[in-house]
Amino acid sequence: MDRLSYFIRRLLLVIPTFLGITFLVFGLTQFVPGGPVEQQIASMRGFGGGEAGGGGAGGNVTISEDQRKAIEREFGFDKPFLARYWKWLVTDSMGMEARSYKYNNKTVWQLIQERFPISLTFGITGFVLTYLICIPLGIGKALRNGAGFDVVSSVVVLVLYAIPAFAFGMILKTLFSGTSDHFFDVFPIGGFRSENWEDLSAWGKLKDQTHHMFLPVLCYVIGNFAVLTILMKNSLLDQISQDYVRTVLAKGGTMKRAIWGHALQNALIPIVTGIGGILTIMFAGSVLIERVFSINGIGLLTLDAIVGRDYMVFMGTLALTAVLGLLGRVLSDFCYVLVDPRINFGKDT
Repeated sequence: MDRLSYFIRRLLLVIPTFLGITFLVFGLTQFVPGGPVEQQIASMRGFGGGEAGGGGAGGNVTISEDQRKAIEREFGFDKPFLARYWKWLVTDSMGMEARSYKYNNKTVWQLIQERFPISLTFGITGFVLTYLICIPLGIGKALRNGAGFDVVSSVVVLVLYAIPAFAFGMILKTLFSGTSDHFFDVFPIGGFRSENWEDLSAWGKLKDQTHHMFLPVLCYVIGNFAVLTILMKNSLLDQISQDYVRTVLAKGGTMKRAIWGHALQNALIPIVTGIGGILTIMFAGSVLIERVFSINGIGLLTLDAIVGRDYMVFMGTLALTAVLGLLGRVLSDFCYVLVDPRINFGKDT
């Protein structure tokens, strides 16, 4: 199978895979208890108890069958399941045109548009910095395997890996955001930008943005730091021990040429598996980090939608994440080919 046929097939497989993911999750959201119908009924009973019950949040108001059917009709639960899924998929454009139950009846797409620049900024910045730091560090550790630099850096990497990213964020926030009188007030306590950001000069905007992004991006990098660094080191060490490196040396080549001209290219192949993740990272981000630093990104929007049973918002973000995740897999395979054109996706080598 040539590469073009392989990529065409992978792209075509995105469609049934996406339908399977969304169909399954949509079914779960429609039948789990505590949905919008139940919430509306509970709200009506609580309100009625306060008004008509003569005191207290009694919840004694009886909801008639006609009222219940009207509520189900309002939220679209009066239709069969397949009809509801078809409406979400086609009529509502994968839920993008659906209305939120929680956010003032805004469409899902409007909510995503509001938060997309935030997640995009944090996601790409953290992703790029992770690769720019971890790949050179992993190469340096491999070239100095067993030396003092390798040992000390391994201890630091493993210690940081042992600390969850959100817990590390809370520590940094306590130390450097003025949440305690005993520590420093260097960075903002949270948020994406200052309230007067629009009034700042170009340099002021850059400075303010960097000021707000420093701690959460640092937490993001720390969260992915150890795995990528150790993977890069072990991959390069494995390639250095291969026969082709010894062949280069036997033919009079230097170790520098063997490593930088041959081994490094092959060592990068496992690393590119994460490249496709940039498509989902810019949307999903880190939910817990967004929560710690009060960043209104896509990840926090998804979490709030789950907690608040706002299924339309949750399904909309899920649909985008699923599409981008599936396309990211194809992008990773494409990166394989760029790193090593000898890769053959067929059965025969």
